[in-house]
Amino acid sequence: MRAMSAVGDRLSQAEAMVRENPEIAVAGALIVLIVVAVGLVVLRARRTPGVRFRRLLADEDEITVLMHPNPDPDAMSAAVGVASLADQVDVDATVQYPGQIRHQENRAFRTVLDLELEPIEHVSDLASESVVLVDHNEPRGFAGADGVLPMAVVDHHPGDGAGGSFTDVRTDYGASASVVAEYFQDNDAVPVPPDKHASETGSDLTLSTDTATGLLYGILADTKHLTVGASEPDFAAAAYLYPGVDQDRLDRIANPAVDAEVLEVKARAIAGRRIEGSFAVADVGGVNNVDAIPQAADELIQLEGVSAVVVIGERDKTVHLSGRSRDDRVHMGNAIAAVLDDVDNGNGGGHSRMGGGTIEPELDPTGEEPKTVDRDALADGLFRAMAGDV
Repeated sequence: MRAMSAVGDRLSQAEAMVRENPEIAVAGALIVLIVVAVGLVVLRARRTPGVRFRRLLADEDEITVLMHPNPDPDAMSAAVGVASLADQVDVDATVQYPGQIRHQENRAFRTVLDLELEPIEHVSDLASESVVLVDHNEPRGFAGADGVLPMAVVDHHPGDGAGGSFTDVRTDYGASASVVAEYFQDNDAVPVPPDKHASETGSDLTLSTDTATGLLYGILADTKHLTVGASEPDFAAAAYLYPGVDQDRLDRIANPAVDAEVLEVKARAIAGRRIEGSFAVADVGGVNNVDAIPQAADELIQLEGVSAVVVIGERDKTVHLSGRSRDDRVHMGNAIAAVLDDVDNGNGGGHSRMGGGTIEPELDPTGEEPKTVDRDALADGLFRAMAGDV
């Protein structure tokens, strides 16, 4: 009884103090509000990007998942992954892209996985106003692209683009497919093995065999089978995806028939390469299939004694460059960008290990014939850039 009486006395004293000093009550209320606000911030910070992204999708009726021009397996797999996640929260998703899908590996990827991908040429072709960019962070490659304000951006390339509601650009990741795989994992999605049905997993959210197979190949393609530019999250994503992968279809994507011109362009690059130290530049001349140019660069970088290489080719009067580097002194994207910044209608960039660019034709003052690019001077500039003399 004495203890209860003592407690009552203290409460009475505290009440009297508050009446006499109302500022104490205000301060106490402020402290409570601050604690609650900090708690909400911490709770929001703990919510993973994948969970936040799924909730963002769930608020939409339909979305457009937009890939970069001439999409590769990383872009296609990441886009299809986002579309699959959207579909499982009852959101209609359309995957679209500008340009073409030409590379034999890319065409095999699309065919083997039976992907529904729609080409676009103008901003009016977009399937919806809510746009999610994957594997690039600034819309490009179609008329009106600069007027698109994406709702979300999911990427692993450096750049200044951002989504209006969500931006997840992880430049330390080797592939955008790894980011999207993490989204499924963040939401406790269960990979579905090839010999099972989604209903057998007992999970509300699943990762289909098609999506798992595509995402794994997207990671392998962008990291040279986890040997170039791969980080710990890429390995972790691959391990998570593996139980749902169809090995037969993975092999069919990885080993498509090779176009005869690709082999010819590779041969021209090897025979006509110009070497300065450990750097190489090869001009393969005119090509029908511009995807043969990066494939030639992949071939040249494997030559003994070559640590960085750029292959130059031309189609329809546009000059295309593709570079590869395994030399820590050569940031290939920066090297090509530095050279093309000084060339009229030139544009280039990329990662430390991989870069590319184009030089569009420019009419001469009379408007009759396009100016020609001095390819020898271009090669000289590339050698200087790779040597750090820029």
